[in-house]
Amino acid sequence: MAAPPGRSPEGALRVAVIGCGRVGATQAALLAAAGHDVVGVDVDESRVAALAAGDVPFHEPGLAAPLAAGLSGGRLRFTSDVAAAAGARVHLVCVGTSTRHAGAGARRGGVEAALAGLVPHLQPGDVVVGRSTVPVGTSRALAARVERAGATFVVQPDLLRTGPAVPHALDPGRVVYGLPTDADGVVTPEGEKARALLAGLEPHAPAHELPAVVTDYATAELAALATGAFLAVKASFVAAVTVLCEASGADVAALADALGHDTRIGRRWLDPGRASGGGRPTEDVRALVAAAEGLGVGRETALLREVDAVTVRHRVALVDLVRDACGGAVAGRRVAVLGAASWAGSDDVHDSPALSVAAQLQLQGAHVTVTDPRALDAVRAVAPALDPAATVAACVAGADAVVLATPWPEYAALDPRPLTALVARPWVLDACHVLDPARWRAAGWTYRAAGRR
Repeated sequence: MAAPPGRSPEGALRVAVIGCGRVGATQAALLAAAGHDVVGVDVDESRVAALAAGDVPFHEPGLAAPLAAGLSGGRLRFTSDVAAAAGARVHLVCVGTSTRHAGAGARRGGVEAALAGLVPHLQPGDVVVGRSTVPVGTSRALAARVERAGATFVVQPDLLRTGPAVPHALDPGRVVYGLPTDADGVVTPEGEKARALLAGLEPHAPAHELPAVVTDYATAELAALATGAFLAVKASFVAAVTVLCEASGADVAALADALGHDTRIGRRWLDPGRASGGGRPTEDVRALVAAAEGLGVGRETALLREVDAVTVRHRVALVDLVRDACGGAVAGRRVAVLGAASWAGSDDVHDSPALSVAAQLQLQGAHVTVTDPRALDAVRAVAPALDPAATVAACVAGADAVVLATPWPEYAALDPRPLTALVARPWVLDACHVLDPARWRAAGWTYRAAGRR
């Protein structure tokens, strides 16, 4: 018997993943591991070649095994030809939409380009899923283009937590479906069919076992941005009270514990080490501010503008601590920065607090050496003025100040005793609040962390 349209002989869905960066490649590999027939499409030829060879072209723990299994089992392939998406029943658009320095329009342009290539290959009944974060109001126009091909557009935002993508994809915590609705706000029959189809597609536990929010396009668009922005609000609050702790002699870590035991608040994202912001939450704040201004309600989002400003000021305050420790100026001093990635477990340096601090110190005349377990190639590409070091020992050699700026576990576990003999002056700024102050002080170091005793 011939396989039904859009399904493999085994009955699994045929899926096309458009955009094979960190999110897309993870989705493709896990869906293939779950038994679906998957083709990944990306315009980056080198990325396609690496993934097709079973090599993960970025640091993503846990991805290599499902990638290899999908390739060896014949259920997964990668190509730069979008025509390979023809015949798939579901098309996941996972194009990267970082705003970088190009403004909010960068979030939309890549998705529009991807759809322009995909639409000619769609068939009636196909489902196109927008996983990319886009400006509020974008999806309605995207849906109109998809609907002209007889397909249905669904917004299913990537609610990715900062950290490894594989565990999150397997346990996202909830699922949001942004579906087409009629004039009365009721989900259309096509939307209901698309939701039923997608409920069996997730690589994690069946969707009915997770909290599912069924809503319209605009609400689903906002869900992704508001999630990151709210986390940034919590982090900026910690940054603000850190200043109070620094001035009053209070301890911000103990304060965070006191707040976190209140079930209305919770301890997560109150870690003092998050006060410098960075990564997607910071970016989502800026995107929400841009959306509000575009809709004429920018005044009502003044809080979010201040959130961004607070995190920036916290980074400046870290630089001030180093400068004060160096006698009021860092010009001619050697500063070692441990960590460059935006967060531990990644090689992504976009909006990295560590690189922001390093760059500010370098601009003030310091000789800045940076090390990182995974992100040194990115440092060389985006910050060539900084001096990369392959090891911690090489990084801290001759340093007048050491800054722990990304909370990699191997840095938190460092033994300070052998490092004491390598530095010019044993002074450390724990920007991540992960070191044991007593241990470092016992080894002869002056330990500093904003808002800590």
